[in-house]
Amino acid sequence: MRLMSFENKGKASFGVVTNNGVVDAGKRLGGEIRTLRDALIAGSLPELRKLEQSQPDYALDEVSFLPVIPDPGAKLLCVGINYLPHIKEMGRERPPHPVLFVRFADSLVGHGQPLIRPRLSQQFDYEGELAVIIGKRARHVSRERALEHVAGYACFNDGSIRDYQRHSQQFTPGKNFHRSGSFGPWLVTADEQPDIGKLELVTRLNGNIVQQESVGALCFDVPQLIEYCSSWAQLEPGDVIVTGTPGGVGAGRTPPLWMKAGDTVEVEISGIGVLRNPVVDEAAA
Repeated sequence: MRLMSFENKGKASFGVVTNNGVVDAGKRLGGEIRTLRDALIAGSLPELRKLEQSQPDYALDEVSFLPVIPDPGAKLLCVGINYLPHIKEMGRERPPHPVLFVRFADSLVGHGQPLIRPRLSQQFDYEGELAVIIGKRARHVSRERALEHVAGYACFNDGSIRDYQRHSQQFTPGKNFHRSGSFGPWLVTADEQPDIGKLELVTRLNGNIVQQESVGALCFDVPQLIEYCSSWAQLEPGDVIVTGTPGGVGAGRTPPLWMKAGDTVEVEISGIGVLRNPVVDEAAA
């Protein structure tokens, strides 16, 4: 099942994506369930599955994609340097524990929406990643039980402003410029991806492959990340763990390859979909 957050005529909602369009689950379920995160908190996946057979309310081209989980209250935990080729190209040692930072909800856009290169920097880099959306509360969860707490998976572009990222050992400034990353196009439920280690991640810049790697090459895999994050945080439905990027980032190339206005960047993960965004300059946005 594919679930998305969207906007139609200025009104935000969420829905079930079918072959024929989008069923507006926010309208169909009603009550206090207004967002996809609300639905995950309420345990509404069975009700959403029933909507797959409903007549769509909109065609896909009638809605604007929002980030899969747009809610500002959700935790967005991102993992740095989690593929060996990326560790090497960034000149780092393999970490003994996951390297974590956070992103804010307003630093992200949905599929098809423009990524904004800030006026303060030319060093706007792409990072294709797998996002894991939590579906059930997780606290002190073992690696063996970790995947029981996953609602599904999505594509993520952890757009990074490299010079600001390197201002200190803390990544936060370079990872949170307004509308610099993207999340989508939708959540694919975990039952459709029983072996995530076999998924392939590909990032393209203007149609050219710049990253290509199996998700199975993660240093800390998804169960390990859930185990670690739930050891210190209480993960709630709708929280997100972004698992890290493979080698091939622009900062690791000679000369560096930065995104610029007019570019199009795509993150594709097999079995999940393609997250595509144009790039614009902040002054023109």
